[in-house]
Amino acid sequence: MASQPSSPPVQTDASLPEPSPLWRMAAVASIAAGIQFEWSIQLSLLTPYVQLLGIPHTWAAFIWLCGPISGMLVQPVAGYHSDRCTSRFGRRRPFIAVGVLAVVIAVLLIGFAADLGHWFGDSLDEKTRPRSVVVFVVGFWILDVANNMILGPSRALLADLSSGDHRKTRTANSFFSFFMAVGNVLGYATGSSSKLHHMFPSTKTKACDVYCANLKSCFFVSIALLLILSIVALTSAKELRALPSLGNDGDDTVREGSGSSRYFKQPLGDFRELKRPMWILLLVTCLNWIAWFPFLFFDTDWMAKDVYGGKVEEGEAYDKGVRAGALGLMLNSLVLLVASLGMEVLVRGVGGLKKLWGIVNFLLSVCLASTVLVTKLAERSRLLAGGSHEPPPLPAGVKAAALALFAVLGIPLAVTYSVPFALASIFSSSSGAGQGLSLGVLNLAIVIPQLVVSLTVGPWDALFGGGNLPGFVVGAVAATMSGILSIVFLPSPPVKLAKRESITRKNN
Repeated sequence: MASQPSSPPVQTDASLPEPSPLWRMAAVASIAAGIQFEWSIQLSLLTPYVQLLGIPHTWAAFIWLCGPISGMLVQPVAGYHSDRCTSRFGRRRPFIAVGVLAVVIAVLLIGFAADLGHWFGDSLDEKTRPRSVVVFVVGFWILDVANNMILGPSRALLADLSSGDHRKTRTANSFFSFFMAVGNVLGYATGSSSKLHHMFPSTKTKACDVYCANLKSCFFVSIALLLILSIVALTSAKELRALPSLGNDGDDTVREGSGSSRYFKQPLGDFRELKRPMWILLLVTCLNWIAWFPFLFFDTDWMAKDVYGGKVEEGEAYDKGVRAGALGLMLNSLVLLVASLGMEVLVRGVGGLKKLWGIVNFLLSVCLASTVLVTKLAERSRLLAGGSHEPPPLPAGVKAAALALFAVLGIPLAVTYSVPFALASIFSSSSGAGQGLSLGVLNLAIVIPQLVVSLTVGPWDALFGGGNLPGFVVGAVAATMSGILSIVFLPSPPVKLAKRESITRKNN
C-alpha cells in the first residue's frame, strides 16, 4: 500500500524575518474598520430593506444564515491556500485584494437591487418584487463570502508581520479589535442618519425610495472607506513571497488530486493534524460564542420587550426600547475601542492571555446573569405604576443599569475579538502549522455556535414564555464554563523567541 503524501511544510519561526514595526501592523489592521463599517450597515439597515422588497420577516432570518455557512467553508479553505500561495504579490495580499473587489461588487448589487429588479421587469405596484429579491440575495451571499475571504488572510498577514514575536502578535490583534470598534462607531453613526442620500441626489429613483436611497448612499461611503483602507493596508505590508515548498510541492500535491477536489480535501486533511492546544482553544472559543450570540442576536429586542415592556407594532414603548438599545450598542463600541487600546496593559496586569480571557468570561457571565435582575426591576416598576395599555416611562435608574451592562460588555468583547486569534497565531507558530489554516479553523468555533444558537434559541425562549432571558441564562452558564476551561486547561503560550522579544523592546 502506498504511503499517504504528507502535507507541504509550513514556514516556521526560525526562518521568519524580524517583526515589522507597529505602525505597519496598525496600517494593515485598519482594514478591519472598512469591513466592520460595512457589517454595521448590514446589521442596522438590511433587515428592514429586505422587507421593503417583499421578503417576509420570517424568511428574512434565513438569509442571515449565509454568514455562518460561508464562514465554515471559505475561511479555512482560503486560510489554508493563502499559507501556500506563491504569487509574486505575496501569500495573503492576493486573497485580500480579490475579497475587497468582491465586496464592492456585492454592495453595489445590494444597493441597486430595487433599481435592477425594476429594470428587469418588477412591478412597483406589487408587494413582492421577485427580481429585486434575487439580485439582493445574490449580492448578499457574495458579500458574506467576500468578507470571510478578507478576514482570515488579514489576521494571518498580521501574524506573519509579527514573525513569532508574542508581544507583537498580541498588539497586532489588539489593533484589529480597535479598528473593528472604530468601524462599528462610524457605521452605526452613518446608518442612523436619514439625510445621507442628499449627498448623492441620483440615488433616489422611481424604484428606490428615501430609505433605499439612504442605504445606497451608506454603501457608497462604505466602498470609499474600504478601498482607501485596503490600499493603505496592502501597500504598507512588506510581505515576502512564499517558498515553493509552501504551495508547490511537486509530486505530493499532484498525487493528492487536482482542481476543486484537492482544493477542499487537503485543508480537511491538515485539520486532523491540529495539536492539543488548538483543540482546547477551539472548545473554549466555541463556549465563549455560545455565551455571546443570544445577547448579540436579541440585545435591542431585550431592551425593547423585557426592559421597556413594549410589544412589536403596539404603542411607542417598543420603539423607545430599540432606540435605547441602539444607544447601548454605541456605548458598547466606545468601551470596546478603549479596551482594545489597553489590551497589552490588561494582559500584563493579570499575568497572561489565557488568564485575561478566563477573567473576562466570568465578567461576561455576571453581565448576562444581571440581565435577569434588570428585567425584574423593570417589571416591578411597571407593576407599581398600575395596569395601563401603554407601559409607564422606565425609571432612570433601571435604564442606567441596562445601559451600563451594554457598556461593560465592551470589555469582554474586546478580549473576544483579539485574544483567541492571538493564541491561535502563537500556537500555530510553535507547532509549525499554517497561520491561515489555524485562523480559518478558529472561525469554525465561531460560526458553528452561531448556527446552533440561530436554530435553537428561539424555540428555547418560547419554551419559557417567549422572553429573551432563557437564552441569556444559557449564555451565562456557557461563559462560566469557558472561563474555567481557559484558566485551568488552556495551555500557556510557549516561551519562544524570548531573545528576539527582548531585542525588539530595546529597539522600540
